[in-house]
Amino acid sequence: MIYLDNNATTQVALEVFDAMKPYLTASYGNPSSAYVFGRENRRVIETARESVAGLIGAAFSDEIVFTSGGTESDNWAILGALEAKPGKNHIITTRVEHEAVRKLCEKLETRDYTVTWLDVDKDGALDPGQLRSALTDKTVIVSVMLANNETGVLFPVTEIAEMVKEYSDALFHVDGVNAAGKIPIALQNTEIDLFSISGHKFHAPKGVGGLYINRSVDLPPMFTGGNQENGKRPGTEAVHHIAGMGAAAELVKVLSSMEHVRTLRDKLENEILHKIPNSRLNGTNDPAKRLPNTSNISFENTNGEAILAKLNDLGICVSTGSACNSADHTASPVLQAMDIPYSQAMGSIRFSLGRYNSEEEVALLLGSLPKIIEELSSLPDQNRQW
Repeated sequence: MIYLDNNATTQVALEVFDAMKPYLTASYGNPSSAYVFGRENRRVIETARESVAGLIGAAFSDEIVFTSGGTESDNWAILGALEAKPGKNHIITTRVEHEAVRKLCEKLETRDYTVTWLDVDKDGALDPGQLRSALTDKTVIVSVMLANNETGVLFPVTEIAEMVKEYSDALFHVDGVNAAGKIPIALQNTEIDLFSISGHKFHAPKGVGGLYINRSVDLPPMFTGGNQENGKRPGTEAVHHIAGMGAAAELVKVLSSMEHVRTLRDKLENEILHKIPNSRLNGTNDPAKRLPNTSNISFENTNGEAILAKLNDLGICVSTGSACNSADHTASPVLQAMDIPYSQAMGSIRFSLGRYNSEEEVALLLGSLPKIIEELSSLPDQNRQW
């Protein structure tokens, strides 16, 4: 199998699995217990918290609260902000956010909240002027992702945070789920209040994530229960998952492997765009403004699901990046927001590489893909399953 869908999830690293195993077998004590058997697990959690804080450049480890993943962290950041400031009802976000933010904000629009949706241009970039003019004294939270999960486009969240603080007293939340472990992050040098991450995006197991909460922010708990996570997130901690996330944070904080990933991504991207007619890159071609592992490429007048299926038959895993909905035949909200024509958007594929991919795997993909696109492009329209 050739796995090129690392923005969807990553394999659990062997080092991470080894770090988890003791807390699934012999060391099963409750970390809230007072005896030694429990206190050892508490120590493991705090060590992992320090590792995660180091990964994202938090000033203090107690600014990290462990959660079940990115969706919970995103939801908690927004809903907690609304609860903390009940007199305000205005939210600002972008049209290209992950569903955990976008769908929540759509739901809140039906509940007496006003949402300003920031646009992006054809390269996926935001207009800071639109954000500046949207801020009011009713704005309670601004939520902007750091790296788009479909295109890899990066948003200048450090500069956006400064703007939010200069022109409002709103909280600023960043969905950093697809950025952690891929690019440098130093939250202590920013005005960012809240930052979401998810372990399974950087070789930790599924089901564990975190929310950075700056010490200056008093965010109400999302759940009601015990006093775990310093009273911020009740529920007995999943020690094995947290130990794994801590080990993964230590693994990926060394970003040198991303240069290898970038080299492979550039080779894949350049050869596709050069050799396959009517292919185009979705998102900026400026390497400083895109994740080093991600390429979203459209193959005009083809069908993304059909491309995915043929690659799957060859043991190659990629994604349409939510670009093709087989039920209603609509392009993804991300590509729609970028004003990508339907004939291109419906044939888009996301390639997202990781530290375990090799040159041989990229070569095998490049040896198969042109034939697949040629075959699908030659089909009559009615056979393309649009």
